[in-house]
Amino acid sequence: MFAKDIGIDLGTANVLIYIKGQGIVLNEPSVVAIDSETKKPLAVGKEAREMLGRTPGRVKAIRPMKDGVIADFEITEIMLDHFIKKINGRSLLSRPRILICCPSNITQVEKNAIREAAEKTGAKKVFLEEEPKVAAVGAGMDISKPSGNMVIDIGGGTTDIAVLSLGGIVNSSSIKVAGNVFDNDIMKYIKDKYKLLIGDCTAEEIKMTVGTVFPEHKKEKMEVRGRDLVTGLPHTVTITSEEVEEALKESVYIIVHTAKNVLEQTPPELAADIIDKGIIITGGGALIDGFDALLSHELKVPVFIAESPLTCVVEGTGVLLDNIHLIDH
Repeated sequence: MFAKDIGIDLGTANVLIYIKGQGIVLNEPSVVAIDSETKKPLAVGKEAREMLGRTPGRVKAIRPMKDGVIADFEITEIMLDHFIKKINGRSLLSRPRILICCPSNITQVEKNAIREAAEKTGAKKVFLEEEPKVAAVGAGMDISKPSGNMVIDIGGGTTDIAVLSLGGIVNSSSIKVAGNVFDNDIMKYIKDKYKLLIGDCTAEEIKMTVGTVFPEHKKEKMEVRGRDLVTGLPHTVTITSEEVEEALKESVYIIVHTAKNVLEQTPPELAADIIDKGIIITGGGALIDGFDALLSHELKVPVFIAESPLTCVVEGTGVLLDNIHLIDH
C-alpha cells in the first residue's frame, strides 16, 4: 500500500479532501464539538454542525477556521487528523504528500500554521498553494499559457480575486467579506427590522432559498421562525428576496469594488484577454442568485459561474497533484 497524494481545501465553512486516483472522498463542515470541561472532542464535521447553536452548557461547537486561516490551532489539528483517519489517508507503510490551499495575501505566520497543522497529521511533504490559482485550475481554465484569466472565489471566510497568466498570479486581492459575512448581514437585518433573533443555520437557509444580490432578479418569499426580542417567545415572519438583496447590498458592493480594483491594476494586454474570455466565479457565494449578473453589469465583462463552484478548489488540487511541477515549492 503506497502513499496516496492528498489535496485538501481547508475552508472556513467546509473541508474537502481529494485523493489522487479516487476523486473527492470527503466533504464535511469545518466544525468540531468539544466538551468544554474535559476539552475532549465529541464530534467532528456533519455531526458537530448539527450541534451548532443547539448544545447544552458544557458542549461547545467550534469553527476552528476564521477568514480562511487557522483561528484555533489545536482544534484544527484534531479536525484534520479526524478527517485523514476517516479516509484512511495514512497507511501503515507510508505518509502521504498533502497539497493544502490557502487564501492569497495571508501572512507567512498564517501559512506556517496551516503547514504545521498538516505536518502533524503525518504528511511526508506539505505543499501550499493559493486558492484562486487552484480554483481557476479546478474550473477548467488553462492558466499555463501567456494569456489573462480572472477568477473570483467567494468562499465562507474570504473572497479571493486574482488575475492569472503563465501559471502564476499576476495580481490578486483577498478580502474577509464572503458567505459568513452575508449570513451575519441577514441576521442583523432581521433583528433590526423585525426584532427577531435567528441563528446561523437559518440565515444560511434564507440566503440560499430566497436570497438574491441583483435587484428585481428573484421574487420569492419564505417563512422564518426565531425568537421575538420583545416578548422572548417564538415568532414567525415572512422574508422576501428584495429584503435579502437590501441586507446584502453593502457587503456585495465591497466585493464588486475589490474586483474593479484588481481589474484596474491588470496590464492592458491581459485585461483585453479577460474581456474576451470573461471572468469565472467559484465558491459557495457563486450559487447566490444574481451574483454573475451583478458582477457582469458592474464590471462590463462577461461573468460565468463555474460548473461545480463548491468543489472547484479541491478538484484543482487533483489536477495540480497530477502536475506537481506546476506547484510553487
